Amino acid sequence: MPCTARTSRLALAASAASLALLVTACGGSGSDASGPVDGKPVTLTFWSATAGAKETADAFNKTHTGIKVKFSMVPAGPEGVTKLSNAVKGGNAPDVATMDYSALPEYASEGNLEDLTPSSGDLVKKEFPEAVQSLVNLGGSTWAVPFDVTPIQLFYRKDLFEKHGVDVPTTWAEYRTAAEKIHTGDPGVTITNFGGGDPALLSGLAWQAGARWYGTSGDAWKVNIDDAASRKVAAYWDDLLADGLASKTPLWGEGETKERATGKVATIIGAAWSAGNFPVSYPDSKGKWGIAPLPTWDGKASTGMYGGTSYIVPKGSEHTEAAAEFIKWVTTDPEAMTARLSSLKTPSSALPANEGMRAAAAKEFDNSYFGDQDVYALAGRAADTIVPGWTWGPVQQQVTSVQMAAGGDHTKMLSSGQAKGESAVTDRGLKLDK
Repeated sequence: MPCTARTSRLALAASAASLALLVTACGGSGSDASGPVDGKPVTLTFWSATAGAKETADAFNKTHTGIKVKFSMVPAGPEGVTKLSNAVKGGNAPDVATMDYSALPEYASEGNLEDLTPSSGDLVKKEFPEAVQSLVNLGGSTWAVPFDVTPIQLFYRKDLFEKHGVDVPTTWAEYRTAAEKIHTGDPGVTITNFGGGDPALLSGLAWQAGARWYGTSGDAWKVNIDDAASRKVAAYWDDLLADGLASKTPLWGEGETKERATGKVATIIGAAWSAGNFPVSYPDSKGKWGIAPLPTWDGKASTGMYGGTSYIVPKGSEHTEAAAEFIKWVTTDPEAMTARLSSLKTPSSALPANEGMRAAAAKEFDNSYFGDQDVYALAGRAADTIVPGWTWGPVQQQVTSVQMAAGGDHTKMLSSGQAKGESAVTDRGLKLDK
């Protein structure tokens, strides 16, 4: 696949993760035939928390005879990773699972994954942009196949902005001004929910600001979570919360959904995958929400990533070839994207990393909720502005755990994350560059 504008902008992202990383990882040992055995189809177990995953598995089963996929929904985030880790240790892991890019270096370096280089290395090289390749190619091996890219975007209530005479902000200074004006006009409305602390969102906003939480120097890891760029972001949001301009209602809870559904918040800081949740969670607000680029610090278009999904084969699978065939289909075949978007209960708006999947996604997604804004075109343009240079480290899941315990104090999330990152690197027996 030829390089795109997005590819060139992202070409350096996460490249350091391939250096001095997989000191404890071991290669895959699974083996199988990818077709029927003794006349019976190979049955793959598939775990995922992603929207539309069940519909994708169902569509695969209808069109393939030699392989059948048995799908199970699992929790998202650290809880899901823990469940998967326990399954690997217990010898009952699934054959295929989805995993956030942020968890991949840690999970691979602990020896919990099958090495997909023989089965999927060429696929990743040929079908995905170089920058996304660098998120899954670690230590000279391919440990996952990319699914999506996740640029952060601004979702805003058009009716509330119009009511209070507020323009869509293009900078974070303008965003605070909008927050002040809206809250003054109606003290019951805040600019957004930002309580509880979401490490994935904080990292994405720090990414946009130019932070580099991880890097390498020779064979040593650098941990720089509590850097100046990240502190600027943390202080900004802590000030909004302290001044009552942002809601302290915890993210990812029922209270958050209620505030968003009832017009108590004027914006949502989300990602490309967020759009599909709006018709389900806020059905009565159809036509009221708009999508815009994320505000920036200097007025120049830029954003970070919020999450992002890859497909893995956990350690111990006896069906690695069949798993690779399913993964290839689900990450590159437009029919898979059509199936994913067919879910009426949990429609997906994920922006595929594979360029060939995007046309199918754009064709199938219903844009009417957002007043016929082209959701996929906007997400694609946002992806072109992702700041290059970000690297995930080998201990991010441990960092996430201590950050989640910081009680929504974003400045504390950075300092505790820094301390945990440094100690966790040395505890793993890895070199730390201080």
